[in-house]
Parts: sequence; C-alpha cells; structure tokens
Amino acid sequence: MENNKQTLNQKENDLLKIIQSLISVILLFVFSIVVVLIFFIYQPDFSSWFGENEDEQKSEQSVNSITESAPQVPLDDFWKPALISDDLSPEIKAQIEYGKELIVHTSKYLGPKGSVKPISNGMNCQNCHLDAGTKPWGNNYGAVFSTYPKYRARSGSKEDLTKRVNDCFERSLNGKPLKEDSKEMIAIKAYIEFIGKEVPKSEKPKGSGIYDLAFIDRPIDPIKGKVLYEGKCQSCHQVNGEGQMNADGTEYLFPPLWGKNSYNHGAGLYRMSRMAGYIRYNMPQGASFAKPQLTDEEAWDIAAFINSQERPSKSLKKDWPKIEEKPFDHPFGPFADNFTEAEHKFGPYQPIVDAKKQNKK
Repeated sequence: MENNKQTLNQKENDLLKIIQSLISVILLFVFSIVVVLIFFIYQPDFSSWFGENEDEQKSEQSVNSITESAPQVPLDDFWKPALISDDLSPEIKAQIEYGKELIVHTSKYLGPKGSVKPISNGMNCQNCHLDAGTKPWGNNYGAVFSTYPKYRARSGSKEDLTKRVNDCFERSLNGKPLKEDSKEMIAIKAYIEFIGKEVPKSEKPKGSGIYDLAFIDRPIDPIKGKVLYEGKCQSCHQVNGEGQMNADGTEYLFPPLWGKNSYNHGAGLYRMSRMAGYIRYNMPQGASFAKPQLTDEEAWDIAAFINSQERPSKSLKKDWPKIEEKPFDHPFGPFADNFTEAEHKFGPYQPIVDAKKQNKK
C-alpha cells in the first residue's frame, strides 16, 4: 500500500515538471513573438545603444560639412548644351556626332592603336572634359565657341578654335596636332560649336570651364596629398598613377595622372589651380558641384601630389612671351616678381596675386 502511494506521488511530480516545462516553452514562444512584433512595427536602432554607428555619424557629418562649404549656386542657372536632334540635316548631324565620338573615344581613333592615325598618348579628350565636355564645372566647352577667337597670354597671340583643339592634342594628349582641314578636326570643331551655339557671343555662362577655387592660407602640401590620393583616388588611377585601360588596350577607363602616358607639363591641368578646381567638384568618381566629396584643402593637396610626379616634358620656350602675364601658379621662371619657382608652384598664392596687382598700379 505504501509502495503504491509513493509511485502515485512520483507520477504526480513528473507530470507537474512536464506541465512546468510546457508553460515555460509557451511563455518563451509568446515573448519571442512579442519581441519580433515590436521590432517589425517600431524598427528601433539598437546600434545607437552601443555607439556602433559612431563612424557612420562622423562620415555623414563630414559629407554635410563638405556640401555646405560648396558655393550655393542654383543648378538651373548652369550652362546646358544644345541637344543633337533629328531636325538637323543628316550630313550635319553625322558630322557633329562624329565630333562627339572623337571627344569621348579619342584614343580609339587617334591614340597609339588608333584606327585613323596614331598621334596621341591613349587618353581621351573626355578624360579631362567630362561627359563629352558638358558637365558643369567639369572643364566643359560651355564658353569655348562664344569666346573664340580670343587673345591668350600663353601664346601672346589671338587664337582660333583650331589652335585651341591642337593645344590639347600637343599638351594634354602629349601628341601631335591635327591638320586644320582633316575630317577629324572639322568634326571636333563642329561638335564644340554646336553644343555652345546658344551662348551669346563673348559671354561665359555659369558652370563653364573649371571652378576657380579659393586659396588656402598655406603652401599646398604634396605629402598630405599623397595620403589623400591613396585613400580617395588610387583605386581607380592606381598606385603609380598609371590609370586603367580597357580590355583591348585601345583607351583608358581611368586616365593616367602621371608617367609617360599622361599629360605633359605644358597642359592646363599642370597648373595647380586648374587641377585643384577640377578635382574639387568632379573627384572621386561620382562627385559633382551639387555633391562634392572633398574639401578645398583636400583638393589643393591632392593636386600638389599629382603635379609633383614625373611626366612627359614639352618645350615651353614660346609660352608666356610677356612674363608679366604668367599666371600666379605657372611654376617655371623667369618671373616678373621676386617669388621663387617653388612658391609659384606650391604657394601660398595670395601674396603672389597681391604683388601682381600692386605691380599693375
């Protein structure tokens, strides 16, 4: 009898434990459902409890700071190119489109493996004149047709559009000039003239060319620029600035910034102010005037690093025949002031500009 009672008590205890276990499982299941519903409905940011998004917040603040420091100019006020349409005669349209093709894929036709003539270094005009020369402050052609022919201090003479195009071939593309009556020169000129035809003569529309970046109050620094280059530019333009070519080696996907296949030291972008202004609102890839990714200082320092590297040379004996007309950042003497070549190259530039103004009085 006693044994039967003990057996019954044991069974009751076992049943009680099973019931308790089931209740625990049910409660855990209900709790899990409640947590999932709360997360789904409210989507709380748990990372902020542990400071895990601190870097993201800093990055966002940095981007906001860079954007806020950019000049506030309505984008609608920028120059817009005339559109190539079917209203044109087939012959004129084909000529303009060929001109655009030559700007975008210069090397395919006129590079080392060019199908027309091998007269340039493998870079495309578009590598410097972004979006086929139409991007706001992307070294575009907005004011070219409206302002040429014009006097240029670099040559000390009045230049036409043919001379301007060939300057790019001889300097930025480190190559040879096109013949004035060649099909390619005529097409390039036709394209540049067409997209800028709506700009009144002698006017320079907003957003044309390269933005004139404000000076910084110190010499620009190639050492700081090297660090920035490695973090911001190297993935596209490579460790040694050699750029990246396409699979068949006919043109650059990302152009060389120095070395034997880059622009020579007679090119416009060899001037620090031109390169810094170009970098500020166009680089790294995806940057624009509306959404810059670098500060003024960063752009200046990257320019200092890039333009301190070895590149092809060009005789500049005929450049700037009137030395008093040399720009503040032309780094080769003689000069009409007492500043050194290093100061003209790296600055600070404001004292040079002030001295130049004083000398004109």
